[in-house]
Amino acid sequence: MTFDVDDWNILARCWYPVALVRDLGAQPLSMTLLDAPLVIYRAGEGDIVIADDLCPHRGVPLSMGKGDGQTVACAYHGFRFGAQGRCVRVPAHPDSAIPSKLNLRTYPVVERYGLIWTCLRPEGEMPEIPPMPHWDDPSYQQINCPWIDIAGFAGRQVEGFIDVAHFAFVHTDTFADPENPVVPPYRTRLTPDGFEAEYRSNVGNYPIGVTDRGRPGFEWLRHFRVHVPFTATLEIHFPDNGRLVIMNAASPVSARKTRMFAPMCRNFDKELPLQDVYDFNLRVFEEDRALVEAQRPENLPLDVTLEAHVMADRSSIAYRRALRTMGLSQFFTA
Repeated sequence: MTFDVDDWNILARCWYPVALVRDLGAQPLSMTLLDAPLVIYRAGEGDIVIADDLCPHRGVPLSMGKGDGQTVACAYHGFRFGAQGRCVRVPAHPDSAIPSKLNLRTYPVVERYGLIWTCLRPEGEMPEIPPMPHWDDPSYQQINCPWIDIAGFAGRQVEGFIDVAHFAFVHTDTFADPENPVVPPYRTRLTPDGFEAEYRSNVGNYPIGVTDRGRPGFEWLRHFRVHVPFTATLEIHFPDNGRLVIMNAASPVSARKTRMFAPMCRNFDKELPLQDVYDFNLRVFEEDRALVEAQRPENLPLDVTLEAHVMADRSSIAYRRALRTMGLSQFFTA
């Protein structure tokens, strides 16, 4: 356990993505969420199972086994598990009744935005899966970028995503202008599950080198919506009523590792190759990753007096306060 136990119990009641739907075929996938090893497998048409990655017979990870699209078989003794994690076959005793103790401990599964979501403590009044603007709009193109692993805490990664003062220093190889570091005033507004902020500036979002598509004097609007603990969406208003929405869904593998999923949708450039989108998105997040992995302290101090702040940090301050409102500790400790 790399989390404080009380913090873990709070975080485990939330939804997190653990895989791209397209990555799950007949063979099982292994994923860790909040230090809990999980196995993901298909149990028939449209049926996905998430369970503890542990065969209840002799403790071998089921992700080492083989799947057939209907079941997954343990690599040690061939025990097969199907829908709802039920053990459906014991090869050594094919005609005997199967005790319920052999059934897996499973977790809820929701497919949304091309991602597979789960919750480790589905009890009581649970938060909802964060919404993503325009994803279901048929005039928008839906894009599922490959996930990115970050050797850092999910809270630090999300805070970097919503930070508007780092563009001119971190993203100079992708879209930002190093000669334009000024952050115009902006405000944050509390929402039931976090906050939102509308940030207006003349910092463009076209890739560097694209010179024929900007608009002199155009005011770019970046609308951030933050859903605690570790999901945020950014809606960028482009010229000619173009819209790009990026979801930053940080899945906490542990307190020291994050798997970041980034579904996107847009209503322009829909004819361009998806690989170009994947490559540009990766370059942007790689620029962020280097900084997140180098930050100290590694975890996020929720007491705002422990680090210095300036006016440009209003979103960071609002984010830390929202995490504290959830009941999380003053300082995420490992």
